[in-house]
Amino acid sequence: MAASGMSAPAPSARAVRAVNCPSCGAAIELRGLAWTQTVACQFCGAVLDARDPNLRVLQRARERMTVEPLIPLGTRGEWRGAPYDVIGLQQRTIRADEVDYSWREYLLFNPYRGFRYLTEYDGHWTDVVPLQALPVVAGSGIRSAVLHEGRAYRLFQTARARTTFVAGEFPWEVHAGDEVGVRDYVAPPHVLSAESTVDETTWSSGTYVEGRAVWRAFGLSGSPPTPVGIYANQPSPYAGTVGAWWRAFGVLALVCLTVLVGREVTARRASVYEGHFQLAPATFFSADSTVTGTPFVTPRFTVPGATGNLVVETDADVNDEWLYLQGTLVDEGSGQAWPFGREIAYYSGSDADGAWHEGQRRDRITLGPVPGGQYVLRVEPAGQPRSRHPIAYTVRVMRDVPSAWPYLAALVLLLLPPVVGTYRAARFETRRWAESDAGTKLVAMVQEATDD
Repeated sequence: MAASGMSAPAPSARAVRAVNCPSCGAAIELRGLAWTQTVACQFCGAVLDARDPNLRVLQRARERMTVEPLIPLGTRGEWRGAPYDVIGLQQRTIRADEVDYSWREYLLFNPYRGFRYLTEYDGHWTDVVPLQALPVVAGSGIRSAVLHEGRAYRLFQTARARTTFVAGEFPWEVHAGDEVGVRDYVAPPHVLSAESTVDETTWSSGTYVEGRAVWRAFGLSGSPPTPVGIYANQPSPYAGTVGAWWRAFGVLALVCLTVLVGREVTARRASVYEGHFQLAPATFFSADSTVTGTPFVTPRFTVPGATGNLVVETDADVNDEWLYLQGTLVDEGSGQAWPFGREIAYYSGSDADGAWHEGQRRDRITLGPVPGGQYVLRVEPAGQPRSRHPIAYTVRVMRDVPSAWPYLAALVLLLLPPVVGTYRAARFETRRWAESDAGTKLVAMVQEATDD
């Protein structure tokens, strides 16, 4: 919530007037000079008319000090480049779902710059100044917004705010129990607030500030209270970063794809071995019989170059059949082996839905990294020929064949930061708007429309 008020003209000199409370006799210092209209005794709570030489009592004390100010009245600090005195404290309360929510407004005064406010709710602080120019209101109801200085503000909350405690000086007549209608519009870290009575509506503009900044400015001891939850105009820690992450992803993805295309274009795909073989059907043919072929070892072949991947590619003339190869690539120099097993199958037919097919007649597997040297390939074939004709197949070993999966994996890893950041930013905003009565009403309207 933000506060509203007025500006003070520049006086010729600054002074402090000391008086005594007619209700309890306590000493009161008046710092707001001629602009102070009412003063609430911080010792007994009586509200006094500062314009009356005898400090006429406007409202009798209801109870003694019930709100302990985080910034003691009379404290001076350097705020927004100028010295300010904390001269007043007002607590306001709204009621929602049978629960009271209260925030505190600290009135600051500089005789040359006028009045401004620091509001605090659950450890969240907002620096507030009265608006000199009225914003433009657009829309109505829960979809209403306001435009001010080129910035759009979205309606966050409407409520009736009641003054539940006052202490110190104020440039307007204030009483405990006063009520105003409040509308808050947010564009984090900014907030515009409208306070309406029967006679007038006043606007104020606020900016979210850290509690640490307030403590430093007014030289307060200890630490500020830890913020609880997410406040209406609290800036998102992800503001501006999510877009940067997506832009960075776009650049890095373009680089990654450029490298992949370049690799595809420049790859030699050199064949270092190719052999043609057959798996004969069983002597006593049966369409359901599985045939285990005789294991064989290919002639020696040379794998050139430094360490890199090898691709073993198999083409098989299968038709409603399957072929399985248990292979082992063996380095004759070191004895190191790279075992693998691959199945090639292809089936086709037709049914009520039309023609269909599944499987494929080509398979490939990447082995590696494999150093250059002399190699052989040991193969153990097996299959299920469905005719008296053998299954013909070709085994091909190739060097310098690019693979797309490392680049795709890199793209997935690059995608994680912007995706996670987007999710967290959305979750932050969801938690913010869960506290908004406008957001709650909009969800209720959507659910009602869905039910209908």
